[in-house]
Amino acid sequence: MQRATRRIATALTAIAGSLLLSLPLATAPAQAASHDPVVFVHGLSSDASTWDDWIADFEADGYSSSQLFAWSYDWTKSNVTTASQLSSYIQTVLARTGASKVDLVVHSMGALNSRYYLKNLGGTAYVDDFVSVAGVNHGTSTAALCGWLYTSCKEMTTGSSFLTALNSGDETPGGVSYAAYWSNCDSAIDPDSSALLSGATNVGVGCISHTDMNNDHGVYQQVRDFIG
Repeated sequence: MQRATRRIATALTAIAGSLLLSLPLATAPAQAASHDPVVFVHGLSSDASTWDDWIADFEADGYSSSQLFAWSYDWTKSNVTTASQLSSYIQTVLARTGASKVDLVVHSMGALNSRYYLKNLGGTAYVDDFVSVAGVNHGTSTAALCGWLYTSCKEMTTGSSFLTALNSGDETPGGVSYAAYWSNCDSAIDPDSSALLSGATNVGVGCISHTDMNNDHGVYQQVRDFIG
C-alpha cells in the first residue's frame, strides 16, 4: 500500500510540474515593473486632466494605470509652496508603488515648481528622468498679464527673483537625466529659447502651440523614448 501511495504521489507531482511548465510566463507584469512610475505636473490655469491623452498613450504602450500619476495642485500659489506639496506627493507615490524613483514629466509652469523641488528639496534623490515640455524655465514676457494677480505668475516673469535663484549655478543638478522640449512658435513663452535648460537634452519639436505640446502624439513618442 505504501509503495502504491508513493507511486501516486510521484505521478501527481510530475503532472503538476508539467502543468506549471505549460503555463505562459507572466511577462506583462515583469515588463510593467521595469518602468519607473511617472508623475505628471501641469502648468498655470490647468489641472491633471491636461495629461489624459498622454496617459492613454502610455497605457497603450505597456504602462499600467498604477504607474501613471497626474497630479493637481493650486496653481495660484507660489511655486515654492507647490514644490513642497510635490515633494510629499512623490513620497506617497513611492510608498504606494514600492519604487525608489519616479520619472517627472512637466508642462509650462510645472517646470518651475518641479525644478525647485529638485534643486532645493532633495528631489534629485527620488527622480530618475526629468522632462520639461514647453517649460517656462527662464521666464516669459507674457507673465506680466497675470503677475499682478497671482504669485505663481509673478514668479514666471523674466528676471524675477524666483527665477534668478532657481537658475543660478547648475540648472540640471544631481544624477537626474534632463530633457527639455520646446517649440519655435510658442506664443506663451517669449522668447522661445526660455524653454531650454543648460545641461539638458534640448529638443526643438517644430511649430506646436503651447497648449498642444503636452497632448501632441509626436512629442509624446519622444518623451516616452527618453524616459523608457
